[in-house]
Amino acid sequence: MTMNVPELFGCKVFNDAVMKERLPKDTYKALKKTIDDGLHLQLDVANVVAHAMKDWAIEHGATHFTHWFQPMTGITAEKHDSFISPEPGGKVIMSFSGKELVKGEPDASSFPSGGLRATFEARGYTAWDPTSYAFIKDDTLCIPTAFCSYSGEALDKKTPLLRSMQALDKSAVRVLKLFGNADVKRVITTVGPEQEYFLVDQEVYNKRPDLIYTGRTLFGAKPPKGQELDDHYFGTIKPRVSAYMKELDEELWKLGILAKTKHSEVAPARHEQAPTCSTTSMATDHNQLTMELMKTVAQRHGMTCLLHEKPFAGVNGSGKHNNWSISTDRGANLLEPGDTPSKNAQFLLFLTAVIKAVDEYQELLRVSVASAANDHRLGANEAPPAIISMFLGDELEGVVESIVNGTDYHDKKKKLMSIGATVLPHIPQDTTDRNRTSPFAFTGNKFEFRSLGSSASISGPNIVLNTIVAEELDQFADELEKAKDFDKALNKLVKRELTAHQRIIFNGNGYSDEWVAEAEKRGLANLKSTVDALPAFISDKAIKLFTKHDIFSKTELMSRYEIMLEGYYKVINIEALTMISMTKKDIMAAACDYEYSLAEVLNAKLATGVKVSTRTEEKKFKVASELVEELSEKLEKLEADMEKTGKYTDALKLAKYYRETIFVDMNSLREVIDKLEVLVPSDMWPYPTYGEILYSVK
Repeated sequence: MTMNVPELFGCKVFNDAVMKERLPKDTYKALKKTIDDGLHLQLDVANVVAHAMKDWAIEHGATHFTHWFQPMTGITAEKHDSFISPEPGGKVIMSFSGKELVKGEPDASSFPSGGLRATFEARGYTAWDPTSYAFIKDDTLCIPTAFCSYSGEALDKKTPLLRSMQALDKSAVRVLKLFGNADVKRVITTVGPEQEYFLVDQEVYNKRPDLIYTGRTLFGAKPPKGQELDDHYFGTIKPRVSAYMKELDEELWKLGILAKTKHSEVAPARHEQAPTCSTTSMATDHNQLTMELMKTVAQRHGMTCLLHEKPFAGVNGSGKHNNWSISTDRGANLLEPGDTPSKNAQFLLFLTAVIKAVDEYQELLRVSVASAANDHRLGANEAPPAIISMFLGDELEGVVESIVNGTDYHDKKKKLMSIGATVLPHIPQDTTDRNRTSPFAFTGNKFEFRSLGSSASISGPNIVLNTIVAEELDQFADELEKAKDFDKALNKLVKRELTAHQRIIFNGNGYSDEWVAEAEKRGLANLKSTVDALPAFISDKAIKLFTKHDIFSKTELMSRYEIMLEGYYKVINIEALTMISMTKKDIMAAACDYEYSLAEVLNAKLATGVKVSTRTEEKKFKVASELVEELSEKLEKLEADMEKTGKYTDALKLAKYYRETIFVDMNSLREVIDKLEVLVPSDMWPYPTYGEILYSVK
């Protein structure tokens, strides 16, 4: 049967078209006013909306509703309540009030709060976010909400994101008015997050406790074939994967998610899904739903979707590319250079604001993508380096240099590339080639922040991006609003700031050792791990920035810092305990069995009394014995060092201990295990190997 995609798209979403059809005109206008202008929603309006929403949801099979929110766990949360309400005579009716729509009271005690809430202080509140559409999932009406504590502090990732969007809106509108854009009432940021992931067979996954408990393999020898041939990249999609992708698209489209692109990635079993851009808050909601659906749909196809940043050593891990831009309510993209960017003053000012923001707050951008999982990727030859820099492309770099040097810029006409075969058309050559080694690259009319980890919420990086650009635009507006000669002041400002912040621009190979040395000369930060990066989040500079724009209070900042530190060392703690368990229960036994089997063969030969060569057996036995001994020593070292974690009371010191001691112990133990895996016969080795996992989906 042919699928009608336009009819399918958004069929499970209480979107604008549905609201316009089902709500009275006055109610619809009042709700739109709330959404567009941020006005408070009156309870009588909320009651009408709730009634219409409930009727629509029931018609689509829903029996329950939930306030769907995004606590600081990085995933989503929901508590379901049915629509039923008791009636006399033992009957029930289906009801849903405006009060239930607007406000919920979930238990806040068991979510990470960084000290904002004591464990015994259970109450929290969820508040409807009308800027994101309600939707139906698993026969439940899901209402996107913000999540806050009893005393009003944000306990989620959504609230600060909305605050940051509001801050950028306010600052950008100020600047646009200086250019005569009086008709612009609102500025929004848009995002299109590309999502990478692995698919492995469910049966194979179930045999690896490390994948189950930690999301990554804690050991595994390199298979004979990895990604060396680049034959998986954009390769023909396997039938089983294709069927999965088809169903995933359908499920995403039903929820109004603009799933656009799908393909195989570089590493075996790795793939990518990409949507078109949408408003940042909605894109954040949609990405959380996408990750959830990727996992549930995979199970229906007998597979497991791995979203960990580095499930397998030796092959590329997974990231998430955050395509970020700024647009007006009139549909204008403020990062669109136009045909002659050197003469587009408004574009140049916004570009200058982004360049200055990235340079001045590079440490915060690094913090925004920091996690124990992402530490495995950043700086490797598969992801941008931990050093934050910007790629502009030849044309824009030429424009910047001409402004800094005070020289004329001659616009280069786009060349036509001749591909060599006369039957093929000439293709216009783009002036901004893609640079996959750059953390923050300009790609035509948006910036692609490439450092995000695949499992993380996109809210953190976008909170930082919105806020730092809002800060620079505010500074520019403060200066230009006082100017007597606007054009002269504008030219002076752009030249001064580009000169001061040109160091952040780098169009070369971000993977090279030369760039690390060059970046150090330029004074750019190289925060190699999460532990190195996190203190920047609570620096005086960060506190001043976030409190000025009402994104975080100082208390909220400190809480998030504590949560990130705690999350970091808890992840490594779980990994270490899993590794110890797998080694003691199965790997040590397999290694000893192998050693014993060699000893039996050697003794059998010697027992014959016949003069035969035993050199091979002796050599193998010696290697096996040494590895078993080394395995025992490395395991004892890890266990002993784990016992010392209890003496630390300071979270940062504990995180550093896990990074500098436990993490090192684990890598050391892994080296021995990987050597043993290569030697021990496959029928003795207790776990599926990399080759068996990566090529498990036929």
